[in-house]
Order: sequence, then C-alpha cells, then structure tokens
Amino acid sequence: MTSSCVFTIDVEDYYHVSAFETDIERSAWPGFESRVSDSTRRLLDLLDAHETKATFFVLGWVADHCPALVREIDRRGHEIGSHSYWHRLVYNLTPEQFRSDLRRSKVVLEDLIGKEVASFRAPSFSITRKSLWALEILVEEGIRIDSSIFPTHHDRYGIPDANPDPHVIHTASGDLLEFPPSVLKMGRVNLPVSGGGYFRLKPWPVYRRLVQRVLSAGRPFMFYIHPWEVDPEQPDIAIGSRVSRARHYLNLKHTEKKLVRLLGEWSFGTTSQAMDVWSQEAAPEEEAAATSTPGLVNHAGVE
Repeated sequence: MTSSCVFTIDVEDYYHVSAFETDIERSAWPGFESRVSDSTRRLLDLLDAHETKATFFVLGWVADHCPALVREIDRRGHEIGSHSYWHRLVYNLTPEQFRSDLRRSKVVLEDLIGKEVASFRAPSFSITRKSLWALEILVEEGIRIDSSIFPTHHDRYGIPDANPDPHVIHTASGDLLEFPPSVLKMGRVNLPVSGGGYFRLKPWPVYRRLVQRVLSAGRPFMFYIHPWEVDPEQPDIAIGSRVSRARHYLNLKHTEKKLVRLLGEWSFGTTSQAMDVWSQEAAPEEEAAATSTPGLVNHAGVE
C-alpha cells in the first residue's frame, strides 16, 4: 500500500474529556469557560499554513453551541465526522442509547454543513471487546468509516490484538471501513504512535523516528490531536486522579511547536482520502482473503 499520513482532530473542550467525567456533570458544561473555538481556529490556521486538509471529528454538543465553528471548518475545506453527541464511553451505553446519541450528533452536523457525515470516532476510542455491537449500529446509521478501535492496551480503551492496518469489518448490516490509530509493534506490545498524550510525551527526535518506522513498513500513519492540547492557558480544573491529570496537562506548552515540525516533515490528508487510496490498492486482495462471520471478520482482530 502507498504510505500516507492522515491528520485528525477530535473537537471537544477541555472539560469534556473522559478523565474528568466522573467529577463534571454534563449539566454543568455550560458553566465552564468555552475555549474550543479559539483553540480549534489555531489548528485551522496551522493547517492552512501547511496547505493541509484534515478530518475533524466534532462533538455534537460543541456543534450545537458553536455552530459558526463547524461551518468554518467545512468552509475551509476540511472533512467533518462525528465524535458522538455527549462524549459518553460507548461500553457504558446500551445499544439504544448509543444509536440515539449517534443520530443526534449526525443530525446537528449535517444540518450545519448540508453534507452527509459518514465518519465516526468514539469518545476515548471506546469501541472495545465490550462494545463491538456498536459497529453494526454505525453501519445502519450511515457511517462508512470508523476510527475507534485502538490496537493497544490501555486502562480505558483498546483491543491489543486488533488489526493495526486499515481493514474491512463485515457486520450483519453491511461493511465498515476501519482505520485504527497507528501503533508500532515492539516485541509483544503494540506501542501507540498516533498522537494525543503519546505525541506530547515523547521528545520530537524519538517521535519522529517512530513515525518513520511506521511509514518505512509501508503502512499509513494516523495522527490525532485535540484542540485543548494547543491551549496551555486553559483553566486548571483541580479534579481527577493524579494519573488523569498528568495525562491531560503533560507538555501542553510544547504541543504547537511540535505540530509545526510534524506538518513540516510529512504531508497529511483526510481519513476518507486515505481510505479511498487503500480501497483501490489493498481492499480487493483483502476482500478475497476475508472470512465472514455473523458479526465481524476474523482479520479485524475481533470475533
């Protein structure tokens, strides 16, 4: 497969993150200072400066409260996907709750941009072995591309033995294209390379080498970031566990400078652009080798 780099942004505010949800009721969200519009526009300007288009997975709640921001993302030529409406972990929902949340997010986004929304990323990559039922619902609700299954181990998400490459997942309701966040196999462990806290944690020379190793293997590189990660002046909400706070606030002041280096090093595109290339080059061969089950194909790393 032709190597390619994909830039994605999960559009949510600093008080929406899963690490704080046990301490911040969703009914309290309107009482927090909103910073998502300004920080997202910083990312938009950065992408414009590097002539880069990205996929923005937008939280439905943000779309309802910042409609001008969603229209601007679309007007500036980027792809818009759903990041759910309420940023609830999928495995904590019933199938009915998940479907309702997904529909609500799609309606508000599609009404704002006048286009179909066919890409999805679950909050905190929360499609795990406990919530694989969500994949069939995604297909039924018009989602064609998903980026929710993280092939690594984490206390909140991940399926460690999931397929790390783009692939087709067959469900009883139809096929779904899965584009996982990037990992690099190190011994028996899949080391996350994609972005977020993993990007902020590693020194640039180390991170650069890891990305080069992913691309040298002929595999696409999926990068993700959140607007609050380029906002070191965001309010310090003194809640959450020590681990959660460390993950959230680590190296925020260095993120934007590292993003400049990242965008200067490689050319990025949208999720759908990369999957179109993959479908033309790799899908026919994979489709011939795939073994369908009533739920998921075996090569997806799940059964």
